[in-house]
Amino acid sequence: MIEPHTIDLNLLSVFQEVYRERQISAAARRLGLSQSAVSNALARLRRAFGDELFVRTATGMQPTPLATQMAEPIGVAMAQVALALNQRSRFDPATSSRRFVLAMTDVGEIYFMPPLIERCRLLSPLVEISSVRAGAVALKEDMEGGRVDLAIGPFEDISEALYQRQLFRQPYVTMFRKGHPLGKGVITLDRFVQAGHVLVASTEGPYDRINALLERAGVGPSVRFRVPHFTSVPYIVGSSDLVVTVPQKLAERAQAPFGLEWITPPVELPPLQTNVFWHRRYNQDPGNQWLRGLLAEVFAE
Repeated sequence: MIEPHTIDLNLLSVFQEVYRERQISAAARRLGLSQSAVSNALARLRRAFGDELFVRTATGMQPTPLATQMAEPIGVAMAQVALALNQRSRFDPATSSRRFVLAMTDVGEIYFMPPLIERCRLLSPLVEISSVRAGAVALKEDMEGGRVDLAIGPFEDISEALYQRQLFRQPYVTMFRKGHPLGKGVITLDRFVQAGHVLVASTEGPYDRINALLERAGVGPSVRFRVPHFTSVPYIVGSSDLVVTVPQKLAERAQAPFGLEWITPPVELPPLQTNVFWHRRYNQDPGNQWLRGLLAEVFAE
C-alpha cells in the first residue's frame, strides 16, 4: 500500500496536468517547468505506482486504466488541498484572465454565446470564453479532467458525478420565411404535413424523439432534404419554401437576421429542457460558481 507521506505532492500536480493536457509540453507550460522536469516527475510516478500511467500515442499521452481510475480521486483531493491553502482567495471577474471552456450544441452556441460574450465584455474584460461541440467530447471525462468547465444543453443520461441546474424549458415551433403560405389561415395537420419540410436528422436525444413524432404525424416519408445540424436551417428556409421544426429560442434568434416567422405546429411535441452541468470537483470553485451564476442571471427563467 502506498502511504500519502511517501508521495511528493508536486508529483500529483504533474499527474493532473498530464492527464488534463495529454501532452508533456503543454503540461510543462501550465506548470512552469521544463519538459525534462515533467518527464522526470512522470518517471518517479511510474516507479511509485508500478504502472506506465501514460502511454505515448499518435494522439498524445493517453492514460492507462490505472491512471483513469486514479484521476478523479486525485483531482478531488488536490482541489480540496487548493481550497484549504487558499481560504482567503476569491475570484474577481473584473481582473481575472481565466479561460473557461463550455460544451454545447450548435443551436446552443447560436443562443448562448452572443449575450454571454457581451456580458463578459462588460463585466470581465480579461476572461476568455471558448465553446466546444458537446457531441465531440466525452463530457464526464473532460469535465472531470478540467478540460471543460460547464456543459449547457438538453443532455440526457448524464453521469452522477455531474451536478445540474435547469435554465429553462422551451417549446418547438415550425419556422419559415416571411410570406410563406403556412403563415396564413388555420394550420391544420393536413396543411402542415403537405408543406415541404427539411429535417434536422440528429440521432441524439431528445431530437431523435422529436423527429419520430413528426414522422408518426406524417412528416417524413416525403421529406427530400435532411441536414445533420441546426446551424444551417435558417439559411435554408430563409431562401426557399421549405419549413423546419426547431426549438423556439433558435427561431427567436434567427427571426430578424433571416426574415423568418414561426407557428406552433399542429403536432404535440414535448418541451425541450436546457440545463447547465458541472463536475462535482468544481462545485466550490469560485470561478466556476461565478460563471454558473452569470449563466443563471442571463438565461434562467
